[in-house]
Amino acid sequence: MNDLLSGFATVLSPANLLFAAIGVTVGTFVGVLPGIGPALTIALLLPITFSLDDPVGALIMFAGIYYGAMYGGSTTSILLNTPGESASVATSIEGHQMARRGRARAALATAAIGSFVAGTISTVLLSVIAAPVASLATSFRAADYFALAVLAMVCVTALVGRSVVRGLLSLTFGLFLGVIGIDSLTGQSRFAFGSLELLDGVGIVVVIVGLFAIGETLHAAARGDEPSTVEHVGSGGLLGWLSREDWRRSWKPWLRGTALGFPFGALPSGGAELPTFLSYTYEKHRSAHRDEFGKGAIEGVAGPEAANNASFSGVLVPLLTLGIPTSATAAVLLAAFQIFNVQPGPQLFERSPELVWALIASLYVGNVLLLILNLPLIGLWVSVLRIPRPVLHSAILVFATLGVYAVSNSVVEVLIAYGIGVVGFFMRRYDFPLAPVILGVILGPLMEEQFRRALLIGDGNLTVFVTRPLTAVILALAVLALVAPYVPKLLAKARGRDEAPVKKLVFAEED
Repeated sequence: MNDLLSGFATVLSPANLLFAAIGVTVGTFVGVLPGIGPALTIALLLPITFSLDDPVGALIMFAGIYYGAMYGGSTTSILLNTPGESASVATSIEGHQMARRGRARAALATAAIGSFVAGTISTVLLSVIAAPVASLATSFRAADYFALAVLAMVCVTALVGRSVVRGLLSLTFGLFLGVIGIDSLTGQSRFAFGSLELLDGVGIVVVIVGLFAIGETLHAAARGDEPSTVEHVGSGGLLGWLSREDWRRSWKPWLRGTALGFPFGALPSGGAELPTFLSYTYEKHRSAHRDEFGKGAIEGVAGPEAANNASFSGVLVPLLTLGIPTSATAAVLLAAFQIFNVQPGPQLFERSPELVWALIASLYVGNVLLLILNLPLIGLWVSVLRIPRPVLHSAILVFATLGVYAVSNSVVEVLIAYGIGVVGFFMRRYDFPLAPVILGVILGPLMEEQFRRALLIGDGNLTVFVTRPLTAVILALAVLALVAPYVPKLLAKARGRDEAPVKKLVFAEED
């Protein structure tokens, strides 16, 4: 509690409060724009942090961007049926129908208040469990860290994308980028191809800006996206409060959405898409107003939005305590930590308690700022959608180029970023997941280092990875995660073989 109060004292200083306000405002702005998510925005702003001496303000701003972007997607989902984030798709199903019926104010209000409630509860849970989990993780050894890195990579690769093969290819590309440069143990050059710029490896900022900023912009431009038009906003203005009946129907979905979002965010394959759709499905099946679903049921907005916001605090649990990112945006946040030579993990709470508790306290403050700032600015966020897409795409490419060059002062690294951006364009075009690439770049060197260290401790005996129970259990979970996507298909085939003779008999009787 003392550490948390100290964190509040840090966050409530004028400078850090300004960082938090900028973060939630910019985050809401990018959440409103379709296809421009928090990972891309943080990637664009990473080069700016090199001019900051204190990492606290920068990380507070990045956390605000993440929070704001997850909320901002609900505005266009409700008003325009255009989700700014994939996690807002579930909200758009009922939210836009409410707007068409003239109930946009109620839909926006339940989304905003639900985000506040879920964010506050999930941050309390983060405050309670983060330190104990970090204390437990201090007993981890090199083999355990290797197994954790394998588990994170396999889970995000196998459970997030549609194809395990595509996910593994994306992971391989990330691992390749991660080993470029001089080997820290042997001093040998690896995959530098005679280039002096590549001896230091490919910077994480270059990879992130290339994949997210340049790759997403090229993909959006190739699709020929057009600005959205504001339709079916409803009468009576955009602002308003919930009726007593709306409150009665909303507060339970807020709590249930929070209960789904937080634990799913903390899982190795964490994210907001799965808990939001689970929340929507659950509310639809248990609601006393089931006939309203598909026509604008307020429970279908309250539950998914709460799950969406609660998942962010869950994502921070493995990131802060184990140094394991469970989503693309979490991987970008990990890169932001590393820029300031801060390594999230079990030692973070001991070495940098001021930083981590200020970050947690900023989540409470960011929740309040979101509620205060966003309801009055809904009209402004909608008008942002009228920005011509060519202007927006050009601005992103300019900022990406300047950002990479400002960090490296190297034209070669700018060209590498654009080369990675072209790869990112084709990855999006052919549905290859991006998160495994970032995990490969960040966790690949860590996994290699811990693997070698474990072998040195075990005198080169590979049984060191199975003799310790914790390591064996983690590796077993990784194997299960790898085969899990194939289980439903195998069961369906087995069920089909069992039913085939019955079907033939029925057809014979009919004949």
